[in-house]
Amino acid sequence: MNILIIEDEIRAAQQLQIMLKNNYPNFNILGTLESVEDSVEWLNNNTPPNLILMDIQLADGLSFEIFQQINIEVPVIFTTAYDQYSIKAFKVNSVDYLLKPIQENEFKSAIEKYQKLYTQNTSSNIDALTLEKLITNLVVEPARKRFMVKDGGAMIFVSMEEVAYFYSEDGISFLVKKNNKRYIVEMTLDAIEKDISPSNFFRINRGQIVGIESVEKIHPYFNHRLKLDISGNSKLEFVVSRNRTSEFKAWVNT
Repeated sequence: MNILIIEDEIRAAQQLQIMLKNNYPNFNILGTLESVEDSVEWLNNNTPPNLILMDIQLADGLSFEIFQQINIEVPVIFTTAYDQYSIKAFKVNSVDYLLKPIQENEFKSAIEKYQKLYTQNTSSNIDALTLEKLITNLVVEPARKRFMVKDGGAMIFVSMEEVAYFYSEDGISFLVKKNNKRYIVEMTLDAIEKDISPSNFFRINRGQIVGIESVEKIHPYFNHRLKLDISGNSKLEFVVSRNRTSEFKAWVNT
């Protein structure tokens, strides 16, 4: 099977490649493209792949613009950081979607769906009306750049570059800066996870989200889990849950 990846985030593209190589070594990755322009040029000048893994937000616009310029007749699996309800209504034919950060079990499920449809020789053309809805209804919401938090009696901004990790304790969410200063965030970890960049932050368990730049060492831990050394931390224990270990390894290796 020949696979084409259309993804402008380096880490996300590498994660897809790793998951493909680990789970489907017989699949051939034709290449990785980062923009609408490059994708249109490649598809116009090469033999169509069997499957396309396509991010919705590319360097120069929404990937749906590709469909406006050329006719794509192969299955497409979209990858997106948007909330699932934003695009659920637009699943058509063999088109599927994966929410970022992509979990390996969901990735394999999407590939299995593709394989079933492929053996049935199912077309995945997206009709003009569906395409128009996709473009006009999908609101582009870039990853959060900062958080506003309380600092004594005042409010201050903390940029994402300053954040080491997030965690929850007794129902309260905390943001911890790289200088180890802690602030309360009036959001749940679920809401925080949806707002931040999946390339730079990873939710290792139900109560902790770590930044890639803060992971110093990774240790094997019992029950096939991983224990992390986080820079500046001397109080909390950071353990990657068993069901997230594979995705975490792919994330740190990109």
